Amino acid sequence: MSKEWPLWEVFIRSQHGLAHKHVGSLHAPDAEMAINNARDVYTRRNEGVGIWVVRASEIVSSSPADKSALFDPSNSKVYRHPTFFPMPEAVKNL
Repeated sequence: MSKEWPLWEVFIRSQHGLAHKHVGSLHAPDAEMAINNARDVYTRRNEGVGIWVVRASEIVSSSPADKSALFDPSNSKVYRHPTFFPMPEAVKNL
């Protein structure tokens, strides 16, 4: 009997990045093996400083069909947009 290992989604934080980015998927029997395999597959050139693995079956997402119900209400709340607040002259590059 052949049982396929669960699918894991892999996120890597680069040495110069502030956030983890999705880089791919892999199959592994557990989280420890998933991290080890992710290291071997996705950070061959020492480009990562952090690895997250998430079992794909645990990820919950919205549907593109729900876009208007989820995002349209925020368009009427201009105070949530960064342009609503004046920036002081001393603050640069934001």
